[in-house]
Amino acid sequence: MNIGITLATARRILRQLRHDRRTIALMLGVPSILMILLRYVFDRPGAFDRIGPMLLGIFPLVIMFIVTSVGTLRERTSGTLERLMTMPIAKLDLLLGYALAFGLLAFVQVGVVLAISLTWLDLHLAGSAWTLLLVAVLDALLGMALGLFASAFARTEFQAVQFMPAFILPQTLLCGLLVPREQMAGWLEAISNVLPLSYATDAMREVTAEPGFSGTLILDIVVIFGCALLALALGAVTLRRRTG
Repeated sequence: MNIGITLATARRILRQLRHDRRTIALMLGVPSILMILLRYVFDRPGAFDRIGPMLLGIFPLVIMFIVTSVGTLRERTSGTLERLMTMPIAKLDLLLGYALAFGLLAFVQVGVVLAISLTWLDLHLAGSAWTLLLVAVLDALLGMALGLFASAFARTEFQAVQFMPAFILPQTLLCGLLVPREQMAGWLEAISNVLPLSYATDAMREVTAEPGFSGTLILDIVVIFGCALLALALGAVTLRRRTG
Protein backbone atom coordinates (compact mmCIF):
# COMPACT_ATOMS: atom_id res chain seq x y z
CA MET A 1 0.00 0.00 0.00
CA ASN A 2 1.28 3.46 -0.98
CA ILE A 3 -0.19 6.33 1.07
CA GLY A 4 1.08 8.91 -1.44
CA ILE A 5 -0.79 7.31 -4.38
CA THR A 6 -3.93 6.91 -2.27
CA LEU A 7 -3.91 10.60 -1.30
CA ALA A 8 -3.09 11.68 -4.87
CA THR A 9 -6.07 9.66 -6.18
CA ALA A 10 -8.35 11.19 -3.54
CA ARG A 11 -7.14 14.73 -4.39
CA ARG A 12 -7.75 14.10 -8.11
CA ILE A 13 -11.34 12.94 -7.50
CA LEU A 14 -12.03 15.89 -5.20
CA ARG A 15 -10.58 18.36 -7.74
CA GLN A 16 -12.89 16.95 -10.42
CA LEU A 17 -15.91 17.23 -8.16
CA ARG A 18 -14.96 20.75 -7.03
CA HIS A 19 -15.43 21.96 -10.60
CA ASP A 20 -18.80 20.22 -10.80
CA ARG A 21 -20.72 22.57 -8.53
CA ARG A 22 -24.13 21.29 -9.55
CA THR A 23 -23.23 17.78 -8.38
CA ILE A 24 -21.96 19.16 -5.07
CA ALA A 25 -25.16 21.17 -4.63
CA LEU A 26 -27.29 18.12 -5.39
CA MET A 27 -25.31 15.91 -3.01
CA LEU A 28 -25.65 18.36 -0.14
CA GLY A 29 -29.07 19.79 -0.92
CA VAL A 30 -31.25 16.86 -2.00
CA PRO A 31 -31.06 14.79 1.25
CA SER A 32 -31.73 17.91 3.33
CA ILE A 33 -34.74 18.90 1.22
CA LEU A 34 -36.13 15.35 1.41
CA MET A 35 -35.80 15.30 5.19
CA ILE A 36 -37.55 18.69 5.47
CA LEU A 37 -40.36 17.45 3.22
CA LEU A 38 -40.66 14.25 5.26
CA ARG A 39 -40.93 16.19 8.52
CA TYR A 40 -43.78 18.37 7.27
CA VAL A 41 -45.53 15.57 5.34
CA PHE A 42 -45.86 13.56 8.56
CA ASP A 43 -46.40 16.70 10.64
CA ARG A 44 -46.19 14.49 13.74
CA PRO A 45 -42.92 14.52 15.72
CA GLY A 46 -43.39 10.90 16.86
CA ALA A 47 -43.69 9.56 13.32
CA PHE A 48 -40.75 11.66 12.14
CA ASP A 49 -38.60 10.41 15.06
CA ARG A 50 -39.37 6.83 13.98
CA ILE A 51 -38.92 7.15 10.20
CA GLY A 52 -36.43 10.02 9.96
CA PRO A 53 -33.31 8.25 11.29
CA MET A 54 -33.83 5.27 8.99
CA LEU A 55 -34.05 7.60 5.99
CA LEU A 56 -30.92 9.36 7.25
CA GLY A 57 -29.18 6.09 6.46
CA ILE A 58 -30.92 5.43 3.16
CA PHE A 59 -30.59 8.85 1.48
CA PRO A 60 -26.75 9.07 1.66
CA LEU A 61 -26.46 5.44 0.53
CA VAL A 62 -28.61 6.06 -2.55
CA ILE A 63 -26.93 9.33 -3.52
CA MET A 64 -23.40 7.99 -3.04
CA PHE A 65 -24.35 4.92 -5.11
CA ILE A 66 -25.41 7.12 -8.04
CA VAL A 67 -22.48 9.55 -7.79
CA THR A 68 -19.89 6.77 -7.52
CA SER A 69 -21.32 4.50 -10.22
CA VAL A 70 -21.64 7.34 -12.75
CA GLY A 71 -18.29 8.93 -11.79
CA THR A 72 -16.38 5.64 -11.99
CA LEU A 73 -18.04 4.68 -15.25
CA ARG A 74 -17.00 8.05 -16.70
CA GLU A 75 -13.39 7.24 -15.78
CA ARG A 76 -13.69 3.80 -17.36
CA THR A 77 -15.22 5.04 -20.64
CA SER A 78 -12.84 8.00 -20.94
CA GLY A 79 -9.86 5.64 -20.58
CA THR A 80 -8.56 7.41 -17.46
CA LEU A 81 -8.88 4.28 -15.35
CA GLU A 82 -7.16 2.06 -17.88
CA ARG A 83 -4.28 4.53 -18.28
CA LEU A 84 -3.86 4.54 -14.50
CA MET A 85 -3.86 0.75 -14.45
CA THR A 86 -0.94 0.68 -16.89
CA MET A 87 1.14 2.44 -14.23
CA PRO A 88 2.71 0.63 -11.27
CA ILE A 89 -0.28 1.39 -9.05
CA ALA A 90 -1.87 -1.24 -6.82
CA LYS A 91 -5.63 -1.69 -7.08
CA LEU A 92 -5.88 -1.21 -3.34
CA ASP A 93 -4.30 2.26 -3.60
CA LEU A 94 -6.81 3.32 -6.26
CA LEU A 95 -9.78 1.92 -4.38
CA LEU A 96 -8.73 3.52 -1.11
CA GLY A 97 -8.29 6.82 -2.95
CA TYR A 98 -11.84 6.61 -4.25
CA ALA A 99 -13.09 5.55 -0.82
CA LEU A 100 -11.27 8.43 0.90
CA ALA A 101 -12.58 11.08 -1.52
CA PHE A 102 -16.17 9.89 -1.53
CA GLY A 103 -15.98 9.17 2.21
CA LEU A 104 -15.10 12.81 2.88
CA LEU A 105 -18.03 13.91 0.74
CA ALA A 106 -20.29 11.47 2.57
CA PHE A 107 -19.14 12.88 5.93
CA VAL A 108 -19.98 16.45 4.87
CA GLN A 109 -23.28 15.37 3.33
CA VAL A 110 -24.42 13.45 6.40
CA GLY A 111 -23.19 16.21 8.72
CA VAL A 112 -25.33 18.82 6.94
CA VAL A 113 -28.46 16.64 6.95
CA LEU A 114 -27.96 15.64 10.56
CA ALA A 115 -27.43 19.25 11.71
CA ILE A 116 -30.67 20.32 10.02
CA SER A 117 -32.57 17.33 11.42
CA LEU A 118 -31.41 17.85 15.02
CA THR A 119 -31.90 21.63 15.09
CA TRP A 120 -34.56 22.86 12.68
CA LEU A 121 -36.54 19.61 12.40
CA ASP A 122 -36.19 18.76 16.11
CA LEU A 123 -35.32 15.09 15.64
CA HIS A 124 -35.08 13.30 19.03
CA LEU A 125 -32.48 10.60 19.65
CA ALA A 126 -31.91 8.29 22.61
CA GLY A 127 -28.34 7.68 21.43
CA SER A 128 -25.67 10.22 20.57
CA ALA A 129 -25.52 12.27 17.40
CA TRP A 130 -21.93 11.05 16.86
CA THR A 131 -23.13 7.44 16.79
CA LEU A 132 -25.82 8.36 14.28
CA LEU A 133 -23.19 10.19 12.21
CA LEU A 134 -20.91 7.13 12.31
CA VAL A 135 -23.64 4.77 11.10
CA ALA A 136 -24.81 7.21 8.40
CA VAL A 137 -21.25 7.62 7.06
CA LEU A 138 -20.84 3.84 7.00
CA ASP A 139 -24.10 3.62 5.04
CA ALA A 140 -22.78 6.20 2.58
CA LEU A 141 -19.51 4.25 2.22
CA LEU A 142 -21.57 1.11 1.56
CA GLY A 143 -23.43 2.98 -1.19
CA MET A 144 -20.08 4.14 -2.60
CA ALA A 145 -18.71 0.57 -2.63
CA LEU A 146 -21.87 -0.81 -4.26
CA GLY A 147 -21.74 1.96 -6.87
CA LEU A 148 -18.11 1.16 -7.65
CA PHE A 149 -19.02 -2.50 -8.13
CA ALA A 150 -22.14 -1.76 -10.19
CA SER A 151 -20.22 0.53 -12.57
CA ALA A 152 -18.45 -2.53 -14.00
CA PHE A 153 -21.71 -3.80 -15.50
CA ALA A 154 -22.80 -0.58 -17.22
CA ARG A 155 -21.65 0.71 -20.59
CA THR A 156 -23.34 4.12 -20.44
CA GLU A 157 -24.15 6.61 -17.67
CA PHE A 158 -27.84 5.99 -18.33
CA GLN A 159 -27.36 2.29 -17.64
CA ALA A 160 -25.42 3.13 -14.46
CA VAL A 161 -28.35 5.17 -13.16
CA GLN A 162 -30.72 2.32 -14.04
CA PHE A 163 -28.76 0.02 -11.75
CA MET A 164 -29.85 2.11 -8.79
CA PRO A 165 -33.41 0.68 -8.64
CA ALA A 166 -32.02 -2.81 -9.32
CA PHE A 167 -29.51 -2.66 -6.44
CA ILE A 168 -31.27 -0.35 -3.98
CA LEU A 169 -35.07 -0.45 -4.44
CA PRO A 170 -35.57 -4.14 -3.48
CA GLN A 171 -33.47 -3.54 -0.38
CA THR A 172 -35.54 -0.46 0.50
CA LEU A 173 -38.77 -2.47 0.26
CA LEU A 174 -37.41 -5.29 2.44
CA CYS A 175 -35.34 -3.37 5.01
CA GLY A 176 -38.23 -2.79 7.43
CA LEU A 177 -38.87 0.83 6.52
CA LEU A 178 -42.44 0.21 5.34
CA VAL A 179 -43.31 -2.97 7.27
CA PRO A 180 -41.39 -4.45 10.23
CA ARG A 181 -39.28 -7.33 8.96
CA GLU A 182 -40.68 -9.66 11.63
CA GLN A 183 -44.17 -9.21 10.11
CA MET A 184 -43.09 -10.21 6.60
CA ALA A 185 -43.60 -13.65 5.10
CA GLY A 186 -40.86 -16.06 6.14
CA TRP A 187 -39.17 -16.13 2.74
CA LEU A 188 -39.18 -12.34 2.51
CA GLU A 189 -37.69 -12.04 6.00
CA ALA A 190 -35.02 -14.59 5.03
CA ILE A 191 -34.07 -12.49 2.00
CA SER A 192 -34.03 -9.30 4.07
CA ASN A 193 -31.63 -10.97 6.53
CA VAL A 194 -28.90 -11.12 3.87
CA LEU A 195 -29.38 -7.59 2.49
CA PRO A 196 -27.01 -4.95 3.91
CA LEU A 197 -29.61 -2.17 3.92
CA SER A 198 -31.62 -4.15 6.50
CA TYR A 199 -28.70 -3.84 8.94
CA ALA A 200 -28.24 -0.17 8.03
CA THR A 201 -31.83 0.69 8.95
CA ASP A 202 -31.72 -1.56 12.03
CA ALA A 203 -28.62 0.31 13.23
CA MET A 204 -30.27 3.71 12.72
CA ARG A 205 -33.36 2.49 14.57
CA GLU A 206 -31.16 1.20 17.41
CA VAL A 207 -29.42 4.59 17.75
CA THR A 208 -32.84 6.24 17.94
CA ALA A 209 -34.17 3.95 20.66
CA GLU A 210 -31.18 2.97 22.82
CA PRO A 211 -28.48 5.10 24.49
CA GLY A 212 -24.91 3.93 24.06
CA PHE A 213 -23.54 1.00 22.06
CA SER A 214 -25.66 -2.12 22.45
CA GLY A 215 -24.54 -5.53 21.23
CA THR A 216 -27.13 -5.36 18.45
CA LEU A 217 -25.82 -2.01 17.27
CA ILE A 218 -22.22 -3.26 17.22
CA LEU A 219 -23.29 -6.32 15.21
CA ASP A 220 -25.14 -4.11 12.72
CA ILE A 221 -22.09 -1.85 12.32
CA VAL A 222 -19.80 -4.85 11.77
CA VAL A 223 -22.14 -6.25 9.09
CA ILE A 224 -22.39 -2.88 7.28
CA PHE A 225 -18.60 -2.45 7.37
CA GLY A 226 -18.07 -6.04 6.19
CA CYS A 227 -20.50 -5.62 3.28
CA ALA A 228 -18.72 -2.41 2.24
CA LEU A 229 -15.36 -4.23 2.26
CA LEU A 230 -16.86 -7.13 0.28
CA ALA A 231 -18.27 -4.73 -2.33
CA LEU A 232 -14.88 -2.99 -2.57
CA ALA A 233 -13.18 -6.36 -3.06
CA LEU A 234 -15.64 -7.24 -5.84
CA GLY A 235 -15.00 -3.80 -7.34
CA ALA A 236 -11.27 -4.58 -7.35
CA VAL A 237 -11.91 -7.81 -9.26
CA THR A 238 -13.72 -5.87 -12.01
CA LEU A 239 -11.31 -2.94 -12.05
CA ARG A 240 -9.58 -4.01 -15.29
CA ARG A 241 -12.86 -4.57 -17.10
CA ARG A 242 -12.84 -2.79 -20.46
CA THR A 243 -15.88 -0.93 -21.66
CA GLY A 244 -17.10 0.18 -25.05
